[in-house]
Amino acid sequence: QVQLVESGGALVQPGGSLSLSCVATGRDFSAYALGWFRQAPGKQRESVATISRDSITNYVDSVKGRFTISRDNGKNTIFLQMNSLKPEDTAVYYCKILRFPFWGQGTQVTVSS
Repeated sequence: QVQLVESGGALVQPGGSLSLSCVATGRDFSAYALGWFRQAPGKQRESVATISRDSITNYVDSVKGRFTISRDNGKNTIFLQMNSLKPEDTAVYYCKILRFPFWGQGTQVTVSS
């Protein structure tokens, strides 16, 4: 069983920054690709960023140049640095070990003035 706990979500003004973290327990995730997803009200959950076990990253077009995904295998932790936030980034953000079907509870990010 894999457990994922996201944190770092908050209310932030447009143009601001946030750093999200996700700690995984129950499995050593160093061998797996990881990802951050988000779900806005009334919309389907979408992939935001992924990072391979070799730290190759991919981003959805809407966040390229603004978000950075990273990983610390020693701490079983995934990070998402979000800069230049926009109102359309408002969503619940989730992390995932892509190989497994488990989700955390998510962390709310709200971008509003």
